[in-house]
Amino acid sequence: MSDEAKPLRTFKLTVAYNGSRYSGWQWQPGETLSVQRQIETAIHQIIGEEVRVAGSGRTDAGVHAFGQVASFSTNRWNAPADRWVRAFNCFLPKDIVVRRAEEAALRFHAIRDSVGKLYRYTIRNSRVVDPHLAHLQWCVHRTLDVEAMRAAAQRLVGTHDFASLQGQGSPRYNTVRTIHTLEIQATDVWEGRVIEINVCANGFLYNMVRNIVGTLVEVGHGKHPPEWIDELLAKRDRSSAGQTAPAAGLCLMEVLY
Repeated sequence: MSDEAKPLRTFKLTVAYNGSRYSGWQWQPGETLSVQRQIETAIHQIIGEEVRVAGSGRTDAGVHAFGQVASFSTNRWNAPADRWVRAFNCFLPKDIVVRRAEEAALRFHAIRDSVGKLYRYTIRNSRVVDPHLAHLQWCVHRTLDVEAMRAAAQRLVGTHDFASLQGQGSPRYNTVRTIHTLEIQATDVWEGRVIEINVCANGFLYNMVRNIVGTLVEVGHGKHPPEWIDELLAKRDRSSAGQTAPAAGLCLMEVLY
């Protein structure tokens, strides 16, 4: 049977990657190195076809993923869907791994069908950088008041206009989003603590998680009380919020469908 006569199949990939050396997930004209381009290049090497892969959303330069989801369609793959995993990981660089490959409904689309995402941001609160994990953490040297950060975080949970926490350069017409959960965990480690900020929402604005983290750090440093969050949201002014936390600490953990 010719390729033209074979039925089209759609595949759903779950991808993990260390984003340190990439310009982000999304392929863009003139980009130096993207995760999407690496996936598409691997497909071409495997089946000899140029295929465009859709991601569940862009992650920016330096941002990591444990559960990024991608989808694509082809009629040149005759094996079971899970065989893609081994094939991909033979051709991908070592800092990108396909964790899972599944057959999906023909019309499945990684971004259009997504109903939410879970991100994790990791802070090392210590005077000493961990040399083994520096590319995965933001090292904040001054001691953070985690309880104050937790109190502030709860004021962000729910449906709000997050215009004050939208990064400049990619504004959205609708800046209302719903944060389902925003949890902060602290664990003692050598010479300090590791603080993990987990945020699950129905969608995120550009740099929203990193801006939330930078804002919570200001509360943790005592620059503002937790109640300041209410005032910040009402202002709808990005310049009123905290800094944008570095990309290295951010990881896309899961995409919800």
